[in-house]
Amino acid sequence: MSMAKTQPAIARDCAHCASRLVGLCSPLTPDVLSEVAEQATHLHYAAREAVFLQGDPARHAFTLIEGAVRLSRLLPDGRRAAIGFRLAGDLVGFTPAQEYPFSAEAMGPVTICRIERRRLDALFERHPVMKQSLLDLFTRELAATQDHVMALGRFTAEERVAGFLVSLAEAQRRRGWHGKVLDLMATRGDIADLLGLTLETVSRVFSAFKRRGLIALHGPQSVEFLDSVMLQELAVGEGCAD
Repeated sequence: MSMAKTQPAIARDCAHCASRLVGLCSPLTPDVLSEVAEQATHLHYAAREAVFLQGDPARHAFTLIEGAVRLSRLLPDGRRAAIGFRLAGDLVGFTPAQEYPFSAEAMGPVTICRIERRRLDALFERHPVMKQSLLDLFTRELAATQDHVMALGRFTAEERVAGFLVSLAEAQRRRGWHGKVLDLMATRGDIADLLGLTLETVSRVFSAFKRRGLIALHGPQSVEFLDSVMLQELAVGEGCAD
C-alpha cells in the first residue's frame, strides 16, 4: 500500500535524491529545492504495483527517488508493449495530455516524489530555471528514443543487448554508481520486451557474452563487465558477432 512520508522526511530525502544529479532538481538552489519539497508527497510502491495507468487523468508528475519503473503502452490488439525503463532521478508522467499516454509499473520496491501538475506549473512560472531543466530532460529523452528506434530497426540481437547494458551502466554512473557488478533492475523478460526480442533470444545472448568472456553473471539480474571495449563496440554496431 502506498504511504506518504512526513514533510521533514521529504526535506532530508531531497538532499540525496538522484534528481539532484540528473533530474529536474539538478540546477535548483537550496531555497528553491525547499519550496519544491513543500509541494511534494513521497509515496512507496511494491514490486509490480502500478504508479499510474494508461488513460488515468494526468494530474501528477513523479520523480523516482529509489528503484525503477517500467513504462508500457496498451496496443489496439490488446497486447502490452514495454516502451522504456526509468531510474532514480528520472521524471515520469509529465505530459501535456489530459490522460497518461502509457502506464508506469514498479519493477521492484520504489519510492517516488509526487507533485500535482498545477503546483508544478506554478513552480515553473516562478522559477524559469526549472523550465530549462525540463527542456534539457526532454531533449535527452528524445535523443535516447531516436537511438532506441534505430537499434530496433537495424541492430542484431547481440547489438541490442549490448546497447542496453552499456546504456544502463552509463545511466547508473551518472547517478554515482562506481561498482563492478551492475544491477539490471529488470528481468530477462522485461529486457526482451523492451528490445523487441524473445526471452529465449535474450537468454541466449547473455550466455554467449558469458562464454566469450564479455561479462560474468551474478544471479539472474546482475552483470559484471569483463570486456567493456567489446561491449561498447557491439552497442554501436561495430562488434563482430559469433
